[in-house]
This record gives sequence, C-alpha cells and structure tokens, in this order.
Amino acid sequence: MTRRLLPVLLAALAALTAAAQERALRWGAASDGNVPFAFHPDESDGLSGFEKEIVDELARRMGRRPVHVRNDWDGLIPGLQTGAYDVAVNGIEISDDRARSVDFSLPYFRGYEQIVVRRGATGMRTLAELAGRRVGTLGQTLALELLERTPGVTAVKYDQELQAYADLAAGRLDAVLLDFPIAKYYAGPDPRLELVGEPVGEFRYGVALPKGSPLKREVDAAVAGMAADGTLRRILSRWDLWGPAQASLHNQPAAPDGPPSGYLEYVARTRAATPWTEKLARYFSPESLSLLGRGAATTLALSACAMALAVSLGLALAAGRAFGPRPLGLLCAGYVEVVRGTPLLIQALFLYYGLPEAGVRLPPFVAGVLALGLNYAAYESENFRAGLRGVPRGQEEAALALGLSRAQALRHVVLPQALRVALPPMTNDFISLLKDSSLVSMITLLELTGAYQRLATQHYDYFLLGAVVAAFYLLLGLPFVRLARRLEARLDRAR
Repeated sequence: MTRRLLPVLLAALAALTAAAQERALRWGAASDGNVPFAFHPDESDGLSGFEKEIVDELARRMGRRPVHVRNDWDGLIPGLQTGAYDVAVNGIEISDDRARSVDFSLPYFRGYEQIVVRRGATGMRTLAELAGRRVGTLGQTLALELLERTPGVTAVKYDQELQAYADLAAGRLDAVLLDFPIAKYYAGPDPRLELVGEPVGEFRYGVALPKGSPLKREVDAAVAGMAADGTLRRILSRWDLWGPAQASLHNQPAAPDGPPSGYLEYVARTRAATPWTEKLARYFSPESLSLLGRGAATTLALSACAMALAVSLGLALAAGRAFGPRPLGLLCAGYVEVVRGTPLLIQALFLYYGLPEAGVRLPPFVAGVLALGLNYAAYESENFRAGLRGVPRGQEEAALALGLSRAQALRHVVLPQALRVALPPMTNDFISLLKDSSLVSMITLLELTGAYQRLATQHYDYFLLGAVVAAFYLLLGLPFVRLARRLEARLDRAR
C-alpha cells in the first residue's frame, strides 16, 4: 500500500512545487548599494526602496508572490534572457537598444540626469561646460551616452555609484552625471557635494521582460492601475521622488501625497556621524558576522571545489602532454594556451550567460566552480609538467629495471617527486583562486567580496570594513598554507 501511495505523493508534491513557482514573480535587481531603488537597509536580507515597493504592489495585483533574485547590474538583461527571473526592475532605462533584446512595460518613472560637483565649484552647470573635465558615471546608462556625445568630456565609468561620488569628493573627478534619484540620495546629503544646473536629458524606467513574455499584459495592466489610483504617487512621494515630471507622466496632482518618510529615514540612518569604534562594533555584530560568514562559506566551498577540479584536470593535462600520443599532447597544449590567453571573467560569463543559448543552463554555483576550475587547471598542468620534467629520467628507468610496470613507476616513484616540485606553486594558485572567486558575484552568487560591497555601501565605509574583510580572506587562506607546508615536510622526510 505504501509503495502505491509513494508515487502519488511525489507527483502531488511536484505539482504543488511547480504551482508555487508558477505563482511567484521572480524579479532581478542588484541589491548591493542600489539606493533608493531596492537595497538592504541593514545586515539582514530584507529589502527597502521605492522599486521594491512597486514590485510588491505589482505582484499583489497580479496574484503572485514577489521573489527577489540578486544579480550584478550589468548582468540583469542577460540574466533575464537566460530565464534566471521573470522580470528585471532596477532603474532600467527604456531605450531603443535595450528594446531590441527585451520588452518593456509601461513606464513607471520619468526622470533626468543630474550634474553633481564639489561644493563651491563653478563653471560646470551644463553639459557644454563639462568640456575638458573628468566626469564620472555608470556604464550602460543615458548619462554615459550624453557624456560620450559631448566634445571634450572625459567620461570615467564606475560599477558603483558610491565610488563615483567618493572620487568626486576626493578630487579625482571634476563632476558626476547620473540619474536624479541616485544623485539625490548619494550626493544630496553629503556636505562636500552639491547638485547644480538644470535637468539634463530625459529617461523613463520600465519593467524589463523577456521578448514575447506572457506576463507583459499583466504587468502593463498593473502599472496602469497603480498610476490611475494614485499608488505610484504615494510610493514615490514617500521616497521624495514625486514632482512635475511624475505628475505629467501619470496624470496626477503635482503635490506629493504624504511626507517623504523613506528619504528622511535613509538620511538619518546613513549620514549620522559614527565613531570608528562604533562602526567596528557594528561590523562584529551577529548580523554582520552572519552575512560575512555566509559569504566566506560560499567563497571557501567554491574555492575548494574549483581547486579539486583544477588539480585533477591539471594532472590529466600534464600527463597527456608528457606521456600521451602526439595528437593528445597537442590537444592538451592547445587547451592550456586558450584558457590562459582569455580572461577568467569572460569564461565565467560565457558559462553562465552564453551556454543557455545552446540549451545548457548551469546553476550559479556550478558555473562558478567550472569557471574557476577549468581556468586554473591550465596553470596546474604547467606546475605538474614542470614537476615531471624535474624528475631525472633515470628514476623511472631504475623503477622499471626493478620490475615495476610503467604505471607503478609513475605512481610510486615519479609522481611523488614531481608533487614535491609542484606543491609550492599550487599553494600560491589556491590563494589566488580564493581571491579570484570574487568574480562570481557577476553571476548572482553572494560571496565574501559581494558581502563586503553590500556592507560598505550600507555604511559608507570602504576603509575599516575593508580591513575586516581582508582579515577574513587571510584567515581562510592560512590553514591551507600550513597544510601545504606540512605536506612538503612529509615529502622531504620521505625523500
């Protein structure tokens, strides 16, 4: 009886799981920093921001449950195309170029670009007056297009808004041009900076969907309903982003609907002067340590799996080149040259975003392990090859003369001696791999560097927090250095 019920129960569970996934609205957003769109106000996984509230209301009207999927901002559109989430909502400007790759909903926000300079600076109130200046901005934005079309302007691209404004305050830039919501939240409360000039350009934010998505009609209806009944006005007013541009877009009164409580809470929380001792205590709080611990665990697991793959494949490549037939040797040598000659980041993006176009979808962790493991296998093969070439040929000949087979000679005589030569550079490679694992933040994984960026943009502190995270990396790497030294000592004793 139990055997008969088991398949029925499993089928029912699978059906319920599929139904739950179908009723979820998975939305992609870069939540590291990303103020005031969708950001982490504290060390928990909770989100805040005007776009987070818009998505919650969209999902409610569509009868779905919102599920946030973290991704790097540059990877939002590729992730949407590979099916990582149903929609992307992250200050994505509606443009002709993007419209060739994805569909957009009705716009929910209209805005303009804002010039920000150091307080007291003069002569930089228009795009034309920025000629001959270094101006910071973000990639893949209207602001970058405007700067590149303005003669004499040197556009400097950044990955994080906070970094651009920090460089401006430090004197490395003359100005920053970014969307008004970004300027209002990152530069407005900073006494060293000021917003100047008239509005520059115009953009509209929309919900991005895959081409031909059946959800587009539902999303459009929800956005139109939110605009008509004043919901968008209430949300944007709470974040102090309601004005004439929004009123004309949504056919609503120009006056805000309520106090800007979201903006005031943000300023009070992040801009208050905090002693370094209090900051340090905050970084060692259970919440911060939990976030950094999860990031460190992901980094360690990713690095260990990738290094195991790299060593195994590297040994096979070195053996193929040293002992295999000529065609196999050439194939192994070609692999090493191709992998070493292309950037690791390109390989990771290819595995995660490129392979789905060929029908192969890899989970982020698997893609990260493969990217790091396949890349470092090329370097490990060279370490093993150097070790094999460092063993005198007479060692193998003597083993064969004593009656060992070639496989036994390699296993018991040649490889142990080769390992002694290869072990020190292998240790260095593992430390390098541990640090290079930060690149997987580009494929939606939150590892230690991603946790650092998230906390740094919450607390506006890269210096003290950077020292804490550096200590985490040091603690992760030291045990493996000690293990390698013990292995070297054991091999020396064996010799």
